[in-house]
Amino acid sequence: MSDWILYVILAGGVAFAVSSWWGVRRLRARHVRSAVREDTHKPEPGHQKVAVILNPVKNKSLEARQAIIDACDLAGWDSPKFFETTVEDPGYGQSRQALEYGADVVLACGGDGTVRVVAESLAHKGVAMGLIPLGTGNLLARNVDLDVNDIADCIQIALFGHQRFIDTASMAIDNGITGESSTHTFLVIAGMGLDAEVLGDTKEDLKKSVGWLAYTEAGVRHLPGRRKRVTITMDDQPEQARKIRSVLFANCGLIPGGIDFIPEAMIDDGMLDIVVMSPRSALGWIAMYAKILFKHKRNLPVMNFYRSGKVTIRSQEPMATQLDGDPAGEATEVTVQVQPGSLLVRVPKAQTL
Repeated sequence: MSDWILYVILAGGVAFAVSSWWGVRRLRARHVRSAVREDTHKPEPGHQKVAVILNPVKNKSLEARQAIIDACDLAGWDSPKFFETTVEDPGYGQSRQALEYGADVVLACGGDGTVRVVAESLAHKGVAMGLIPLGTGNLLARNVDLDVNDIADCIQIALFGHQRFIDTASMAIDNGITGESSTHTFLVIAGMGLDAEVLGDTKEDLKKSVGWLAYTEAGVRHLPGRRKRVTITMDDQPEQARKIRSVLFANCGLIPGGIDFIPEAMIDDGMLDIVVMSPRSALGWIAMYAKILFKHKRNLPVMNFYRSGKVTIRSQEPMATQLDGDPAGEATEVTVQVQPGSLLVRVPKAQTL
């Protein structure tokens, strides 16, 4: 069976399940995530200096640029200052320029990569970040209840909406074979193992044509494979040895398709939700898929959930890593740690449930 035929079959099944269960899951997800979060508050009234970190290659980037200019002009503010990302610099230098400009709010106008880089630069600075979602996943935007299909509304919220502090997380990535190391911020879900392999091998042409569903095709190709030996240390607990296919580190849990992957993961609780997956066969993957999709409470021996402020994974052989959907290279050791209340984000006004 060709990849395309298999993809169509799987996508059809996913679409049917999502459409059938979306309403109930959405209400439940809102209820769980609202249990901890702080009340939103309005920024100080009056004139704001607006900076925009814009990925110019994204669809609707020109439309978003003009809409932001028009909104600031209508408010009687100075024209926003635009800083475009490049292949060489995905937003680090541009974010520094925005801070030097004295921006009151910095709009991350692009995909998850742009949002993550801007957030890394703004964390602990107290400067608000607005989200203009132009990417495929738009993960953080979904988790703060923005309508990712309504760019005009997202612009209004980024400029004039409420705001709140959320957690970020850092991942230190070390490769003992090559000697390479780096540390980066993520906002939603990072991972080590199969999930990172899938993200790194997703076909770009398919991604452009069908969006996040392209990950399904890559996922099917990577399901066969062996488990790898790792050690896991959480906070000050004793080290444990495991055989795993993938480990996920979640700051929050809503992913594309309306799937609340980890309902207990809350964006301002000061904790990471860690998922260790160790299936040996296709049956194990099916059981995990069913548990996530239909929110079964029954525990699975191939899928374990933990909560921790800090976790370290060590492997004898390099394993792929990812940060909010972006491949981050191979590692023999990763250390992931939550940064509580470190980022100020513009969001819709909190809803009373």
